[in-house]
Amino acid sequence: MVVQNEQELKACERHLFDAVGIELEYMIVDSKTSDVKPITDKLIYQIAGDYVTEVECGAISYSNELALHVVELKTTQPEKSFENLGAEFHRHIQRINKLLEPFEAKLLPTACHPWMDPYREMKLWEHEYNPIYEAYHRIFDCRGHGWANLQSMHVNLPFWGDDEFYRLHSAIRLILPLLPALAASSPIMEGRATGMLDKRLDVYRFNQKKVPTIGGKIIPEVVVSKSDYEKRILEPIYRDIAPFDPDKILQFEWLNSRGAIARFDRNAIEIRVLDIQECPQADIAIAEAIFWVLKNIIESKWSDFEKHKNFPQEILTASFLHTIATAEDTIIENRAFLEVFGLSKPMTAKKVWCYLLQEYLQQKESIPLEIILRDGTLASRILRAWKKEPTAQNLRVIFEKLAVCLKEGEMFLT
Repeated sequence: MVVQNEQELKACERHLFDAVGIELEYMIVDSKTSDVKPITDKLIYQIAGDYVTEVECGAISYSNELALHVVELKTTQPEKSFENLGAEFHRHIQRINKLLEPFEAKLLPTACHPWMDPYREMKLWEHEYNPIYEAYHRIFDCRGHGWANLQSMHVNLPFWGDDEFYRLHSAIRLILPLLPALAASSPIMEGRATGMLDKRLDVYRFNQKKVPTIGGKIIPEVVVSKSDYEKRILEPIYRDIAPFDPDKILQFEWLNSRGAIARFDRNAIEIRVLDIQECPQADIAIAEAIFWVLKNIIESKWSDFEKHKNFPQEILTASFLHTIATAEDTIIENRAFLEVFGLSKPMTAKKVWCYLLQEYLQQKESIPLEIILRDGTLASRILRAWKKEPTAQNLRVIFEKLAVCLKEGEMFLT
């Protein structure tokens, strides 16, 4: 957002935990075969009467993504509460499914399509802002899984000024390695178990390897202010992309692909490492839990800011690489990392989350969180169902059930 005057400046002044913005990405697939169907432009045209990149539909807006088979639903404005947010997203999912019926299509959840061939089936958005997508494609070749086959939830949290930015960014860095242990939903690609529960994040790490500074180590570096962020993170990215982007089409802060990125244009930090779940009720439950844990970190519930602010990137990165592989079963054993949360003994990431959310779940009933903490991530539940009969036919049955979960707003149980 470009601030025009003092009145607008005041209007966008949101402090820590004043609001939240949510973005959810879904695949559009054939209603009978569940193969990807690249018709997001047709869906948006049906609503807006034009091939626009975004259409407001009340509290929720719809927009395109790079891949033509993906549609994003997002809060039109930052929301002050999570109350009824899952139900509101679900209402729009039902609406979109209805709009897709004439095209013999439907929405499908999870972070990776389980049998898509991205080199054969990938199609780019062809309309407004297409030059941006074409630039990405020219530089990085967007046909791979790391571009064409990954759906996520983004959680946007506000800050105001350098001090709030420093504290929020420091807290988010600490929980990034733990988030796949709640949200992993991508264990299968090309019809096979990948050996990782969050394969989306694994392919995401390498999708811009031609310019490594764009994604860095996914876990962001320690930064203390906006100017420090620009110097340490953004300027190297712009410098390194420049030979491939002489017209400066991509040289904006959204080019940064770390697991959490600063959006100074709207004074928010965007968390990007969360796989999409089987229904928005589950996504919103995860987002609200993250909100609660971050608030407690910043309020020094488990340890003080001195332990948070300069926490080593290499320790967080090592833990992150383990959790994208084994999610909730990952053993968290680094003593310094455990001490940040008031823990002293190695334990699974699942037990860490049970500990962090114990008080929260005593105050608030959350069936999605209870299922995740009891039965495992969606990735683990999908794998259990598939391993009972590891065939292509059973994989289609499982994902048909997941489409029903999305349509009905239900959790996937095995």
